[in-house]
Amino acid sequence: MKSFILASGSPRRKELLEQAHYVFSIETSTVIEEVEEGLSPADVVMQLASQKAEDVWVTNKDAIVLGSDTVVAFGDNILGKPQDEKEAEVMLRLLSGHTHSVYTGVALYSREGNKIFYEKTDVEFYPLSDDDISMYIRSGEPFDKAGSYGIQGFGAYLVKRIIGDYFSVVGLPLAKTMRELQKLGITPNM
Repeated sequence: MKSFILASGSPRRKELLEQAHYVFSIETSTVIEEVEEGLSPADVVMQLASQKAEDVWVTNKDAIVLGSDTVVAFGDNILGKPQDEKEAEVMLRLLSGHTHSVYTGVALYSREGNKIFYEKTDVEFYPLSDDDISMYIRSGEPFDKAGSYGIQGFGAYLVKRIIGDYFSVVGLPLAKTMRELQKLGITPNM
């Protein structure tokens, strides 16, 4: 069986692959993330996912390497991880009562060639009161997540509806990724 490596330290991506019964190792990419100016959010996540996968694949060319990246976009503005409470508050106020898009890029590197794709999911937030925002910031969840929230935790309270792949918002479009892995001979360990 081919070796399968996740080029990410994301606990959410690790958990999703474990839930899908994959056997894999983790080798976190150390690449300095840089993207070209003026790229669309879709191109940004595909470029970053590709950088991560390639960084690990260079020293593991007999493996299948998965790199991934997720961004939250409000219009054409990409919202990263907040640096502090104030920045988290600004982002949550921006998203309050509106629909934004979450883009997750996936890059699979192997000797058979590279497959790079993305998934876009639209997420609508409820209108958030000052108390809602304050309570969520106190939860501590916003600080390691793009757009200052995680849908899979207490942040579910913020979300009115989604259109698209829930797992992509968590950090990995699981069904599409599983189908692409299958084409490369990587299947769940059942």
